[in-house]
Amino acid sequence: MKPNAEKVVVEESKRKSSSGHKYEIVSRVAYLIGVPEWVFENEFESPRLETFKELEKNKNARIIRNLCIVRAAIERWYPKISTKMHFEYRTLFSVPEYIPQEALEQLGFDGIHLNRQSGQKLTQRVIELNKLISDRINNCKSIFPEWLNWNYIRDLFIMKDGLSDEGVKLAGDTYQKSKECYPYKIYINWEPEDNGNILYHDKKFVTLLYQRHKDKFLDLGKVSDEGQLAVGSIYDFVDQAGKVVMVVDCENTDPYRLCATLNVLTKQIQSKIHKIMLFDNADTIHLWRILESYTTIPVEYVTSQRVLQNKSLVDIEMTAVTCREHYRGNVDSFILVSSDSDYWGLMSSLPEARFLVMVERGKSSPGLKATLSRNGIFFCFIEDFYDGNTDGIKSIALLNEVMHVLNDALRITVSELLEKALSATGIQMKNDEKKDFIDKNLGCIVISFDENGKLFVKLKEK
Repeated sequence: MKPNAEKVVVEESKRKSSSGHKYEIVSRVAYLIGVPEWVFENEFESPRLETFKELEKNKNARIIRNLCIVRAAIERWYPKISTKMHFEYRTLFSVPEYIPQEALEQLGFDGIHLNRQSGQKLTQRVIELNKLISDRINNCKSIFPEWLNWNYIRDLFIMKDGLSDEGVKLAGDTYQKSKECYPYKIYINWEPEDNGNILYHDKKFVTLLYQRHKDKFLDLGKVSDEGQLAVGSIYDFVDQAGKVVMVVDCENTDPYRLCATLNVLTKQIQSKIHKIMLFDNADTIHLWRILESYTTIPVEYVTSQRVLQNKSLVDIEMTAVTCREHYRGNVDSFILVSSDSDYWGLMSSLPEARFLVMVERGKSSPGLKATLSRNGIFFCFIEDFYDGNTDGIKSIALLNEVMHVLNDALRITVSELLEKALSATGIQMKNDEKKDFIDKNLGCIVISFDENGKLFVKLKEK
């Protein structure tokens, strides 16, 4: 492999590891159905080696894996094994070129002793394996999470009508015709369809698994890290953009949640965002001062005054400025932060601009999300970017505001303070005496409060 090609592969691997996909379920399924160990060892494949090592210590899982390995080998090499058994009186224990003997040996160590007699039809061997798998598969229920429908997982291992010659032959014929559609060409009870690798990641596998049973899996947070997926989508969006501006509808966005969101974005992503434009009423824009503490992106405030108390002009202002930024500022891509459906009109009126919409889960309407999806506009939930804890951000914001209020209340210089004191006492000082007095005495002024919470100023004890 060329050095550049190696670099591409490594970068793709890094990208995949932070893509937000989970591999816990597919790794466990892969182990049980008999996916070879080398697949787990390959860092570019989905099944995780740590799961393989974990389940190797579980006798129940080990038994199912080795039973499935033997059955899968029979299904794959059925014609050749059948010929050997019929004409050369071979058994499963004497065709090492087709049946992994280490799987048979491990089954023996674990107390599973398969029939060693010759002369039996191969279908009977498969029926024997099917019965053993059916009897023991429930022993593996505990290795999967409770939220996953166990019956759907169990069904993967149970060959349809697998205790009859006709059922075994039908399953074998189906597999032989479409073996490329099975995960790693390993037989499972699965209707073959061209879905690629169904064990690519948990989200894909569980979604397809439930669809197979005419069901729908809705709790996608269980099978993917939505936050990582969202961050990855923003990365791709920004990476493909010429000039990006984030526009924020402050009336329909929580400032602390947005701070938490910006806090998890990498410096690389933030550096590619030209600016953040905050749109709010003049009376409430001060709530957003905290934002500048959590980002290096330039922040621009756009305020409007209400004409009527119950009618905001923010949406109109935001629409007008966004259009201006597109046509005059050559901004081709916008990250729109708002849960208000009114902005669909803005997005539809700028067909050449690209939009990525960030909404709050509880504030966005199903109609807005459906419209965005239907028109191919990616949207994500702000809550998916962080763990929901904004207490630290709120504490900082509160402290900053306290200091702001206090500084507003104490709008006096130390020189003005001394001059008022000199006037009140009738004491006269030369300029150098004033400076010396300030340096020696007024640098230790502190603000405190009494038992009633009333603020007062005092001199710190030297």
